[in-house]
Amino acid sequence: MKRLLTGAVYLLVLLAFFVLRVYFCEPLYFDLLILIFSVIGTFEMCRALGGRIDRMQKGIVQIFSAGFLICYCVSDSVYKYLQAGAAEGTAVVNYSPNLAFVVFMAGIAVLFSLLVFRHEKTSFESAGYSLLAYCFPSVFLLVLCGVNHMPKYSEIGILFIFVLCPFADCLAYVFGKLFGKKLPMKMAPNVSPNKTVIGGFGGILGGAIGAIALFYVYYALSKVNLLPSADVVERPINLILFVGLGILTAAFAEVGDLVESAIKRRLGIKDMGKLLPGHGGILDRIDSSLYACLIVCFVLVLRIMIAG
Repeated sequence: MKRLLTGAVYLLVLLAFFVLRVYFCEPLYFDLLILIFSVIGTFEMCRALGGRIDRMQKGIVQIFSAGFLICYCVSDSVYKYLQAGAAEGTAVVNYSPNLAFVVFMAGIAVLFSLLVFRHEKTSFESAGYSLLAYCFPSVFLLVLCGVNHMPKYSEIGILFIFVLCPFADCLAYVFGKLFGKKLPMKMAPNVSPNKTVIGGFGGILGGAIGAIALFYVYYALSKVNLLPSADVVERPINLILFVGLGILTAAFAEVGDLVESAIKRRLGIKDMGKLLPGHGGILDRIDSSLYACLIVCFVLVLRIMIAG
């Protein structure tokens, strides 16, 4: 019951930020949720690492991981504002990726500088762990910000990441329970002994089924103006794109889940946090989404580049 209640609250929070983003046509609303994920997720990672990194390194990681996300989101929104107000024929260059990359590299530079200015307290091992906390989850969440700021299909991308991942996870659980004893082959026995290959197949199937449902539901809601119209759902042939992306999203989501399981096993912990009773921490909830956003962003950007 506790797990179901926590999951329901989590879904309501996601829905609230998504509705704000759609209703006001402003990606910064969903950026705020992503930033919250980053701050809490980075804190959980730093806490999980414990004494492997010191307080100074944790502070730098926390500040700069939020900093490059804020830099990208704000500068991209400013660019769009300037572009909308520019005279016809006037080109406005979008430098938001450049600025975010500079801030990201500045964080790495500061972490490396500790090897000089705090050499007695900073080792190569602690520097490596600091980079892990710096990149996971915030670099992945920067890609999610990129999905949120895409000129087209951003709402579809967000739905793929946050609807298909739990849908695929549920079907993977069902397949594992139903067929796991008859087909007990493990997917990654040294990392997550409870995950079976047949469960993984169920997750892939769930991604395909979820993508089909998303295609028709999005089309229906866009027709009554509850979601922005998108040409990608206007033609039935694009259902193939949805199914393919659904399968890939589910596959990447499973890898993301396994990666976090490997991190937790190396650190000797069960959960990354206790913020979400029955689920663990924020990282335990969004681990699959971190990897799923990579393939969703890649495929949808390719679609924009090819089809316009």
